Formats: sequence, C-alpha cells, structure tokens
Amino acid sequence: MFIGSLQVELLIPDSTSLKEKRMVLTSIKKRLQNKFNISVVELDHQDLWQRASLGVVMAANEQQRVRAAMDKILNFIDDQENSQVIDFQIEII
Repeated sequence: MFIGSLQVELLIPDSTSLKEKRMVLTSIKKRLQNKFNISVVELDHQDLWQRASLGVVMAANEQQRVRAAMDKILNFIDDQENSQVIDFQIEII
C-alpha cells in the first residue's frame, strides 16, 4: 500500500473575514472529497483571513496511481477561482 500526502499553502486574496475564508475552504474541501474520495483538513493559519494550509491524504495499491492522483488534486486546487496556490509539498510513502 502507498500513501500520498499533499500539503498546499493557499492565498485567498478576496477574503475580508474569517467567515469568507471558511466559505471558500469549505467549498474547496467538499469538491475535493466528492471528486477524488480523499481526506482533506485545514492544517494551519486558522486565524488569518487570506491565508490557508490544506492537507490531503489518500491511499492506493500502486505508487504511480497515488502520484497521478496527487498531481490531479493539485491541479484541481490550483484551478479554483477564489484561491491561489503559493506553495505545496507532495510525499509518497
């Protein structure tokens, strides 16, 4: 079994409150879970309006499958209109 983890740092430039930030993050997390059947959690920057850190984890029986899924997930997050990826880290174990 192979486990992939993705940590993504996001900028949410149009957010003017924690409530707006939560709405953006909730939307992204729900769409990720529905599309990719993965676990997603907010990791850091809970008290900042325009910054967020998401963690994504998945497991599969082939390393190539995990890598391909992590790339698709990152591209999906990067394509979101309300946020910008400013940094990311992928690990496969």
